[in-house]
Amino acid sequence: MSAGVLDREQLGHLRHWDNLSRQWPNDWSLMQGKGTSQDDFGGYRFQLAYMVYALALTHRHRLPAAPGVFRPTMQRLIEKLLLPEVWLYWRDVSRGGSVFNAHLVDQLHEEWDPVIRDNIMYSAYVQSCALLHDHLFADDRYAAPGALTFRHWSFFWGGGEKRFAYDRDSLTEHLYWQMVENGYLGVACEPNCVFQICNQPAILGFRLHDLIHGGSRADEVIAGYEKAWADFGRLDDNGHYAMMMLSDTRAVRPNEAPSPWVDAWCGALMTMWNRDFVHRHYPSQVAAFLVPGDDGALSVRSAPAREVMGQPVVIDSCDTGWVTAWASEMGDRDTLERLLAHADRRMGPTWRGGGLYYPRNDTPTDAHGRRTDIEPMSGNVLLGYARLNVPDGLWGLYQQPWSPEHHEEPAIVEVDRDVEVSRAEVVDGVLHARLRRETAVPGDGRVTLGRLPGGARLRLDGVEVSAPDGVLTVPDGPAVDLVAAPGTTP
Repeated sequence: MSAGVLDREQLGHLRHWDNLSRQWPNDWSLMQGKGTSQDDFGGYRFQLAYMVYALALTHRHRLPAAPGVFRPTMQRLIEKLLLPEVWLYWRDVSRGGSVFNAHLVDQLHEEWDPVIRDNIMYSAYVQSCALLHDHLFADDRYAAPGALTFRHWSFFWGGGEKRFAYDRDSLTEHLYWQMVENGYLGVACEPNCVFQICNQPAILGFRLHDLIHGGSRADEVIAGYEKAWADFGRLDDNGHYAMMMLSDTRAVRPNEAPSPWVDAWCGALMTMWNRDFVHRHYPSQVAAFLVPGDDGALSVRSAPAREVMGQPVVIDSCDTGWVTAWASEMGDRDTLERLLAHADRRMGPTWRGGGLYYPRNDTPTDAHGRRTDIEPMSGNVLLGYARLNVPDGLWGLYQQPWSPEHHEEPAIVEVDRDVEVSRAEVVDGVLHARLRRETAVPGDGRVTLGRLPGGARLRLDGVEVSAPDGVLTVPDGPAVDLVAAPGTTP
């Protein structure tokens, strides 16, 4: 059974992600944050990847019989994830020079291949997004040789084309051996910096790879990871997640201040394989970050801005979005609803092209001191992710995968752009869906039904209809309920 009928806001987030996926290559409208060079936590790679994750969660838990809603959008987002504008930051970051690796610059060099070493904050997202697609749709699209190819060529600089060809399996194999060679502590993001957070998506990727190919590589990596970190502890002395470890000294950096994004991001992901641990520590951790409002809503308290090397650190922390996503995964409905209430009242929810998002706002607070700033990662992605997720959503995706029989059930396999699908599930062999045509969006108003049993009978709002070759035209007007039953009157 699914988690019910999607409401207007949830449908709006899905539409917004679809709209962003359709922007022309290198049109990053609405997606540029405060940081420069795609270095920080609001970079394009994170926005694209977590749109894919949110779509995967929505398909798995809310619209399981509507692969046609999700598959094309996920493919377009993954295509964007491979664009050089997303990963070219690595050419510079790979050389080091930050406070955590400046002493290693004589050992480092400019690296064009964005997944060959370190950079798990990108490579694991490419890996896990490709595997999410192929697992959810029983497809081998990203198994083809070169299906995940990173290429760059400029007429103006750089010489010949840079081309690095991978696929879901070769990339998974490469990340696995990086894990092994690092003693299962994890793979670095920036040189010398092994973040707990950024190694969680790779574990998801290993699990999905096991589901497709068999084996237990994810269990092996988790066992090794647990043993390796046992000497250091996942939490710092104040009960917050340790932010990262320095590869050369094995020194663990605590969650200073603390910063909400560290606990929230790590907790929201690690729960997929370590649920009891994450749930046990969640109440005390999240309490440190919540600010009650005078209207019953909640906002998030960020850590003070830092200064390093005499320079202010300008980044998108994404604190609001990550704490909200964390609350959704934890099933903390009260906190989730109150955080979303604050966003809806103070952060300018906006409808564009039928899609809902919260536009970037760099102003910290309103005249009453209530938080108003929001960055694209939270406003485009994470608040929608939280609104569409279900309690233990990522855990369920990881621990309770669909059986092969799921892909034999009736489903909506193609959906025109102007059709909203707010329900799609199979109950006792009968497909139930709710459809509405959005006339303000271009399209022909059609859906295609697949895997229907012979002699299936279709009804729209109780009236029997035909669908030649499975193609059904959705009428204008309010949403209609579709029932497709095998051979008998529904």
